[in-house]
Amino acid sequence: MITTSGLSKVYRSRGREVTALDGVDLHVREGEVFGVIGQSGAGKSSLIRCINLLERPTAGTVTVDGQDLTALAGRGPRAGRELRRARSRIGMVFQHFNLLSSRTVQDNVELPLEILGKSGRQRSAKALELLDLVGLADKASAYPAQLSGGQKQRVGIARALAGDPKVLLSDEATSALDPETTRSILQLLRDLNRQLGLTVLLITHEMDVVKSVCDSAALMEKGRIVESGTVSELLATPGSELAAALFPIGGEATGDDRTVVDVTFHGDAATQPVISQLSRTYNIDISILGAAIDTVGGLQVGRMRIELPGRYEDNVVPIGFLREQGLQIDVLGSDATPALVKEGAK
Repeated sequence: MITTSGLSKVYRSRGREVTALDGVDLHVREGEVFGVIGQSGAGKSSLIRCINLLERPTAGTVTVDGQDLTALAGRGPRAGRELRRARSRIGMVFQHFNLLSSRTVQDNVELPLEILGKSGRQRSAKALELLDLVGLADKASAYPAQLSGGQKQRVGIARALAGDPKVLLSDEATSALDPETTRSILQLLRDLNRQLGLTVLLITHEMDVVKSVCDSAALMEKGRIVESGTVSELLATPGSELAAALFPIGGEATGDDRTVVDVTFHGDAATQPVISQLSRTYNIDISILGAAIDTVGGLQVGRMRIELPGRYEDNVVPIGFLREQGLQIDVLGSDATPALVKEGAK
């Protein structure tokens, strides 16, 4: 549904150049919720603004629903009309809501329909339908100042859906909200994804957002995507920074003659007493340095960092036993600790 190829964005100011995007290749499948995560300054917001051509890329292409949007940019009146038509199928939800304070909730939702030239009756019917969809049917006559942050964001989501988009872009839509409200907004986005068949691209610096609703994710650093895939694939990838950040377990070896192993459990394996079986089978003492278990995309997933006595050569057979149980095993050694996405792991 969304593909970027070699996407670059360079900002020029006072003789200086700042590269925000550096050859980004991104692939978002139809109907999935895809999260792009990274620290501030990684290029996330530039990426999402280039995808809907709010920012013109310096180089590269953006294709949405089979249409190359970059081919339409700046190519005359006809191309401009086609670009506006293509943009109407891409909804955008902003971090700070961007509601018009002088308009009622219903009027805010009607605004895109007004721009599209819909009649007053059509605008009113569609706006009320969308407000009901986001749980704000009773707030149609209210003004933004009378709403909570979560309610304002629901209005923003309703407005983004006014043009019946196939794609919904969310730029840090929950970062200004408290944890409980964040959960409700994420659940709303997931419900809309399923009910309407929306493809949702989320920009976030919060790992819990990825954990809660995303089917796939990408990690951005310094304008580049350094890791991407489905969440289940990432959790099964040795040395994955995103997997480590989803489940920050910490803990380091307590001595030189020790082997530190990260064990990732999926599905039924998450409830099996594998570590106690290992200890009994090989008569070894196992130290648990850290552990975490959670549900990701409806799948129970856990990670545990354990310490085995002796060097790696002494533990080949016990480690093989763990792999035979269908577990993902990463051998870290005595002084290796996976890098974490620092903001997301806090």
